[in-house]
Amino acid sequence: MTWPIVRLQSISMLGPQYGANARAIPATGAGVRYVRITDIDDQGQLRPDSLSEPEGEDFDDYLLDDGDILFARSGATVGKAYRHVEENGPCVFAGYLIRFRPNPAIVDSRYLSYFLQTPTYWNWVQSKKRVAAQPNINGVEYASLGVPLAPLSEQRRIVEILDEADRLRRLRYDADAKAARILPALFLKMFGDPATNSMKWPMDTLGHLADRSPEYGANASAVPMMNGRPRYVRITDIRDDGTLSTKEFVSLDDEDWRRYLLSEGDVLFARSGNTVGKTYLYRPDDGECAFAGYLIRFRFKSGRVDPWFIFGLTRTSYYRAWVESHKRVAGQPNINGQEYANFKVPIPSQALQKEFAGRANEVEELTWQRSRAGERLDGLLATLVSQSFSGRLTAKWRGAHMKELVVEMERQAKLLNLPSPNVERLAWEA
Repeated sequence: MTWPIVRLQSISMLGPQYGANARAIPATGAGVRYVRITDIDDQGQLRPDSLSEPEGEDFDDYLLDDGDILFARSGATVGKAYRHVEENGPCVFAGYLIRFRPNPAIVDSRYLSYFLQTPTYWNWVQSKKRVAAQPNINGVEYASLGVPLAPLSEQRRIVEILDEADRLRRLRYDADAKAARILPALFLKMFGDPATNSMKWPMDTLGHLADRSPEYGANASAVPMMNGRPRYVRITDIRDDGTLSTKEFVSLDDEDWRRYLLSEGDVLFARSGNTVGKTYLYRPDDGECAFAGYLIRFRFKSGRVDPWFIFGLTRTSYYRAWVESHKRVAGQPNINGQEYANFKVPIPSQALQKEFAGRANEVEELTWQRSRAGERLDGLLATLVSQSFSGRLTAKWRGAHMKELVVEMERQAKLLNLPSPNVERLAWEA
């Protein structure tokens, strides 16, 4: 089925609109939620543990309505999108996000949200983003995004089918979110709260525990995987749970790549962008890997600290609070190697650390199994989304409802000043 391709701005009642340039402050519960790029997870949902409010008053112009779509305009997450729903409560949005409000007489915002998960959309993002200083796409460029416009009834039928597949995926993500709390809970149970150091462990800095100075990764371009070259690990390849994504494997274009090879026990810290503070512990099962320039490597001295202990510590609220208090936000959030080296770490006994590492590995195995199951669900939804916007998913349904769809397409064409649909061609394609 060939649907007309229309510009995002032509099917929007509002936008592009940039968000508020207000400072985020801890949530008090008395104000509205402040939505920033970092509050949106990889599934386009708001993180439940990332609450803040905007400092100041009079943010009425930035209040989100049900169905509003926000686009990330800058940084490593450029292209990420969030569709606001009333259930998330009153929210305003920050300056690195751009709002569009779909016109419900033309397009269902849920349909548009699913389109933003397609390879077509992400290929467009890759073609548009500029990488001077950091990747970015501005409001005018987002306004020019081409959207395949199905009739409204068919849009709703597509949403109905995809919602069921997405419901299964969300159940799995909810289970993953609960499982992700196991490691920090285990850490606190075995070692106490590092913020108060209730067990009176000796303290040292990350830098003193490392066997070398913090090392920055390669400033190399990502290229398709090459024989004889390792996988290139970038910030965007590291999931929120500290494991590597399996969606995209790339290598690095650098003849001196061996100096960036990871060894078992290396811990990487994200130093810049909206994911500053994210960590990854290298496991040999991830295959041969080298790391990119926006990551910092720490390799630890044998006999003093177990890398699994350090990784577990970075899953706690103690570490997250430290990141929030130390990151600089001029330009974009960042923490450099020396600042990470000054991070204070409790040092329990080697025996206790070893016990924690063993249990953490068991948790890791369960995480791996859940990840594989999740990838199968992600693959199912991706296939259905792809079929939806090619017209294949609803082909039979469309044939049974062609008369009503023609009327809707004529109405859409009139609202958008487009030529009337070719009824004979539509009947043939159906």
